[in-house]
Amino acid sequence: MSHIKISKDWEISGNLATPESVFMSRRKFLQGTALTAVATTALLTGCTSPPHDPEVALSETEKKIYPAKRNENFQLDRPVTSEQIAASYNNFYEFTQVKEDVIVHAQALPKRPWTVEVSGLVRHPKIFDVDDLLRTMPIQERLYRHRCVEAWAMAVPWTGFPLKALLKQVEPTYKATYVRMTTFYKPFTAQGQLAFWEPWPYMEGLTVQEAMNDLAFMAVGIYGHPLPKQHGAPLRLAVPWKYGFKSIKSVVKIELIDYRPATFWNTLQGLEYDFTANVNPKIPHPRWSQAKEKMIGTGEIRPTLPFNGYGKQVAKLYA
Repeated sequence: MSHIKISKDWEISGNLATPESVFMSRRKFLQGTALTAVATTALLTGCTSPPHDPEVALSETEKKIYPAKRNENFQLDRPVTSEQIAASYNNFYEFTQVKEDVIVHAQALPKRPWTVEVSGLVRHPKIFDVDDLLRTMPIQERLYRHRCVEAWAMAVPWTGFPLKALLKQVEPTYKATYVRMTTFYKPFTAQGQLAFWEPWPYMEGLTVQEAMNDLAFMAVGIYGHPLPKQHGAPLRLAVPWKYGFKSIKSVVKIELIDYRPATFWNTLQGLEYDFTANVNPKIPHPRWSQAKEKMIGTGEIRPTLPFNGYGKQVAKLYA
């Protein structure tokens, strides 16, 4: 029996992708733009193939999770980006500024053992083992848009759980107003962190209201399997109404605090990367427009939507 689905205005559908070789890096123009363009063209025309993730055996817990049941409340108005493209075009500044090289350098990061400390203004501070989270959290798959501040975009199926489900385990106190997240600090593993003049480890933050919104999602997998290392294994944030740099990767600490935290890009270049970082086509980046976005893999140009199309879910947070 067939049925007609009427899409919501924020929904997207699933398979868009085009490598971005023209945009500037966050801190400076991309070095070697011509070489980057040649490499990107070769990738898309089949002259070369992007490296593949190494095969990793699933644990018994992971075998029970993947592929996770999809939450049909989160749909797309576009096709899902090719997994091969999404896996080989990443920002992970801890390892390298060259997106196509992240997939190689990130393999140095061990995924286990891995724990996440949740502390601060909470009634029950706790250190969670990531495998315990896999067993106890409401694991599901969601289709989300992902919009980079550099004006490229993709659409991916994340596997994970709502951030609010984790925060409810520790019970934030009424004094908590912000959530600060911190990634690992291993400068001899992730050599970008050897730049001692930059504010490592990478930190990001949300208001408590943002963190408790149902869209705020802790991802442990993508494309029906555990997160590859270049995507932020084993645990990362996905906040689809904000620019991608807010979705911190490889999280090791979550703190509930009563002041707005310093964050990595806001500390480095506050005039270019504000703390809130909601997707807004009407506010250009100082060096490029945000009115349109380019889908990695296909090169399709789309108009940028306010809050990346999730306004009905989050606009009330900023009234």
